[in-house]
Amino acid sequence: MQQFGKVAVMMGGTSAEREVSLMSGGGVLAALKSRGVDAHAFDPAEKPLSALKDEGFERVFIALHGPFGEDGTLQGALETMGIPYTGCGVMASAIGMDKWRTKLVWQGAGLPVPAFRLLDDATDFDAVEKELGLPLFVKPATEGSSIGVTKVKSQGELRAAFEEAKRYDPIVIAEAFVGGGEFTCAIVGDTVLPTIKIEPATEFYDYEAKYFRDDTVYRCPSGLPDAVEQEARELARSAFKVLGGRGWGRVDFLMDEAGKIYLLEVNTAPGMTSHSLVPMAARVAGLSYEELCLTILGMAHVG
Repeated sequence: MQQFGKVAVMMGGTSAEREVSLMSGGGVLAALKSRGVDAHAFDPAEKPLSALKDEGFERVFIALHGPFGEDGTLQGALETMGIPYTGCGVMASAIGMDKWRTKLVWQGAGLPVPAFRLLDDATDFDAVEKELGLPLFVKPATEGSSIGVTKVKSQGELRAAFEEAKRYDPIVIAEAFVGGGEFTCAIVGDTVLPTIKIEPATEFYDYEAKYFRDDTVYRCPSGLPDAVEQEARELARSAFKVLGGRGWGRVDFLMDEAGKIYLLEVNTAPGMTSHSLVPMAARVAGLSYEELCLTILGMAHVG
């Protein structure tokens, strides 16, 4: 493990996902230390990034979520400092953090996404409700963990959902409901892991369902027919690649009642908590949590 040198596990930060990041980072830190890696916690909310150089860190495992952690900002700083880091580079991180621009890139590449519309103060909310149909989802473009997301079920509720999402991001999108099931597919290096079907007990897969509830059902293997499973994995690989993704990541997708797949979003710094999806898929593929962390760390890069 000396090949890795002194490793900073970047966790915490200042985004709305700070608590989730601390859980992810704590798990990664314990896993790396259990395998003999000289790993240490590093919270950029508590010390400047220049301390990475001052304290002799040679590699960074990014377990930050949300703005600054996975939007290309941190990645650019580490590039400038010449310190290898895990996950996607600057461009893929910046695009992937923005749900709107991710959808635009996927659309441009001919990949399927649910119908969506941008919302602002001048939007005709009644017209959008009619166009996309109900229910529909409203989301801030650059938050993760379902923060600020509302499922609009009744006519006239869209404006209030917009106002809630706008608290987190000035760019807000409304997205058509796709009701045949929610899935996710993780990518580690050149390997696309088995898909996971997510069955929340709540109204939708919200913050509580993701991190704290024990009644969310995860099916891995997902139960999809083999041909559909392969189609989903290849679509996830294409979706990740067209954004410039590398290292590791996770692509979420929906399926309608007819079996058509729609890409939802990409996560370029996925969660690594006890409830997280990438470790779950890795276990099914025969990779322990500790081995997964080492594999990801081994792909750290600059440029």
